[in-house]
Amino acid sequence: MKKLLTATAATALIAGSAMGAGHSEIKIGVILGFTGPIESLTPQMADGAELAMKEVTDSGKLLGGAKVTSVRGDSTCIDAGAATAAAERMISEGVAGIMGADCSGVTGAILSNVALANGMVMVSPSATSPGLSHMNNEDNGLFFRTAPSDARQGVVMTEALMDLGIKEVAVTYTNNDYGKGLADSFQAAFEAAGGTITINAAHEDGKADYSAEVGALAAAGGDRLVVAGYVDQGGSGIVRAALDSGAFDSFHFPDGMISAKLVENFGSEIDGSSGQHPAPSDELAANFTALVGGAFDATSPFTPESYDAAALMMLAMQAAGSADPAAYKEKIMMVANAPGEPIQAGELGKALEILAGGGDIDFVGATGVELVGPGEAAGSYRIVGYEGGKEVTAGRK
Repeated sequence: MKKLLTATAATALIAGSAMGAGHSEIKIGVILGFTGPIESLTPQMADGAELAMKEVTDSGKLLGGAKVTSVRGDSTCIDAGAATAAAERMISEGVAGIMGADCSGVTGAILSNVALANGMVMVSPSATSPGLSHMNNEDNGLFFRTAPSDARQGVVMTEALMDLGIKEVAVTYTNNDYGKGLADSFQAAFEAAGGTITINAAHEDGKADYSAEVGALAAAGGDRLVVAGYVDQGGSGIVRAALDSGAFDSFHFPDGMISAKLVENFGSEIDGSSGQHPAPSDELAANFTALVGGAFDATSPFTPESYDAAALMMLAMQAAGSADPAAYKEKIMMVANAPGEPIQAGELGKALEILAGGGDIDFVGATGVELVGPGEAAGSYRIVGYEGGKEVTAGRK
């Protein structure tokens, strides 16, 4: 592993790339799991972030007309060493901020091992582990996220299942920070609401056969199987084994499982199942979809959150008058929340003008951004169902 850059060296690199002659170029890292258990989600997430960068560049209004460019890196979602190395490379290339990472474990590793040492701002669109909340007191104000914590998702899952009259479930979760944190949050909320968890068991990703895990889940029983896993990995393996054995015929899917890939994998076999993922209101979703114009799937989970994560950094730079993370980290909460002129997706040029004139903005963005504390997003959720081999919207919370 390469030796970490010192904070002074990182600042010098940023100064050279982002602070020189008219802020000619600002680089923003986009670190996501382009390979690994959520690889079907990340291309759209990167596209969302880079759409915000293009919008700002095309406006010509950021810090005297700076061009914003993306530097991509692969977090793998699960390999902390690879994710850390990708972040170190970004630092060496002079990024002024990191949009990412995606999965909670690698996000925590990058924050602890790279961002803190180099004074680098990170805004994650999808790292939802409640454990990251506890790092907020130790991150020097460098970490933010545009997706809500799984402490909230556990409550939303509970409400969604109770609304369906389901009060007894089995739970399987991917054995990492994301899966364990979500499973624990859900169990606490579900039991507090009067529900019963028959079993709460981990599964490992990368296995060819999940019959043993499904056997244990089936023996415990339940009206529905909650699969807190990854759609491109063990989560889908669990579902396939459960369907093939007849152990369960309906499931509840948290955000790591919600994807077009899930429907592609199982079609009508999962009709009657349910799930949820962070998502904007219908109005905001329609606005973002219109902005994207079919260039990529604007409704894919965490794609609008990725647009917002990148936009927040650039708006904060404008408010600070600097692309130095030490300066603009202090402005992220300010541009994200009231008071100020509400700014939706597609209005970044307008926002930059207001900020350049000394005015205030309230960045609504693609998802209704509201930061309730350093590193914490309030968030809203789309409840989904499965009918006729298709994913449908069943409500919002």
